Amino acid sequence: MPSQEPEQQQPLLLDSDQEEQQDTAYESDEKVLIIGIDEGSAPGSGRAPPFSWKKLWLFTGPGFLMSIAFLDPGNLEGDLQAGAIAGYSLLWLLMWATAMGLLVQLLSARLGVATGRHLAELCRDEYPTWARMVLWVMTELALIGADIQEVIGSAIAINILSNGVLPLWSGVIITAFDCFIFLFLENYGVRKLEAVFAVLIGTMAVSFAWMFGETKPSGIELLLGILVPKLSSRTIRQAVGVVGCIIMPHNVFLHSALVQSREIDHSKKGQVQEAIKYYSIESTVALVVSFIINLFVTTVFAQGFYGTEIADRIGLLNAGRYLQEKYGGGLFPILYIWAIGLLAAGQSSTITGTYAGQFIMGGFLNLRLKKWMRALITRSFAIIPTIIVALVFDTSEGTLDVLNEWLNVLQSVQIPFALIPLLCLVSREQIMGTFKIGSVLKMAAWLVAALVIVINGYLLLDFFSSEVNGVLFGSAVAAFTAAYIGFIVYLVSRGVKFSSWRCTVQPKTVAETVG
Repeated sequence: MPSQEPEQQQPLLLDSDQEEQQDTAYESDEKVLIIGIDEGSAPGSGRAPPFSWKKLWLFTGPGFLMSIAFLDPGNLEGDLQAGAIAGYSLLWLLMWATAMGLLVQLLSARLGVATGRHLAELCRDEYPTWARMVLWVMTELALIGADIQEVIGSAIAINILSNGVLPLWSGVIITAFDCFIFLFLENYGVRKLEAVFAVLIGTMAVSFAWMFGETKPSGIELLLGILVPKLSSRTIRQAVGVVGCIIMPHNVFLHSALVQSREIDHSKKGQVQEAIKYYSIESTVALVVSFIINLFVTTVFAQGFYGTEIADRIGLLNAGRYLQEKYGGGLFPILYIWAIGLLAAGQSSTITGTYAGQFIMGGFLNLRLKKWMRALITRSFAIIPTIIVALVFDTSEGTLDVLNEWLNVLQSVQIPFALIPLLCLVSREQIMGTFKIGSVLKMAAWLVAALVIVINGYLLLDFFSSEVNGVLFGSAVAAFTAAYIGFIVYLVSRGVKFSSWRCTVQPKTVAETVG
């Protein structure tokens, strides 16, 4: 009967033999049990039950872990530079960039909930071996780039809090070991680990709110900056940086795995709808909190340094010193308040980076390794180059800023390799069943993806036009660019091909079902 058609269009699930052979984000005994899910809906109706604050609380966690990527040291550096150079004028862009990031993350969560699998696992099945390996390598490179910035951010904070006694390289080592200590908490349950992240986010919020209160930014200019779009040729680079650092490739993979931590029956449409609803609410609240924290940082540096001679020289390494020179000691020196917030940002983001690395490696390669082993491998990928960076650039602010620009470029290059597979998969009924996105949301998502890719393309063009010198280096960049564009075209064309194939065969399938 036609009324039965939606129930038959469920997401594809693995059989028991496949599940035993393949890596999963969470084992069944690790998942949080949602008490009363699907309670209150009529059996067989397929409708989600009424809203429940208790259930929202049980679903709260994954979105806040995801939001940490919006608050990592790389984002904080983008915030402070935007404030110092552009003043309050880019706050509207920060708000809309966060909204675009929210859309992408909601689609990632939707994919994970509807399929019961995360993005890396689905990419493993979707693409041929060569394409899958390219995607994995690109994603790992983006993760390493983000991790270096996050670990260096923590090391800078440790250096400040130790009054310079501990150099950057020692802070890197401390951060590496701290990460394993925090991940050890996962043995006591997912909720315990989520509670640690909540404390770290709260620490950032209190620290940067304190700084906001100490510097007393202009309320009128703040509101105008949010409500009135303004962009000039002088601030275009900061504007591109604000948008570019919002979408983190590894975070797209991470969120689709984090939502697996709640126990739901993916064969029941009502439970899936309910999970998507609560995850959407929770993720929205989490990114509103992240936007407010980023707003605090931007306005503090806008109030203190916009229009000054040192505005162009402020970076993560010297920001604390400039704040101290500008605002002095007080009850609790602003230098240490900044360092505490930066340390919380660095520690939390390195842990989520390690978390993401486990899911990415396990999903793409289908590795059945112990979690500590995967964490050790993932940490090693980032810690070894980070220690080298810390030893080489320990006392040089200028070279560290140059390195940071290269790391931003490294991550910008990888963005299409997370967004395009996500949008192709979440649009396919064969993968998503009745939970595939509609045409309006699909168009909005592709517009956001295109905008982000174009903006990051501008950043890459601007960077390489100033950095590339010599015929040999220029030829290498040109060859890489051609291969890069070719792979993006392949990913898009493959997604279009499968969508077209599905549209062609679907009427026949429905006819056979009705018949």
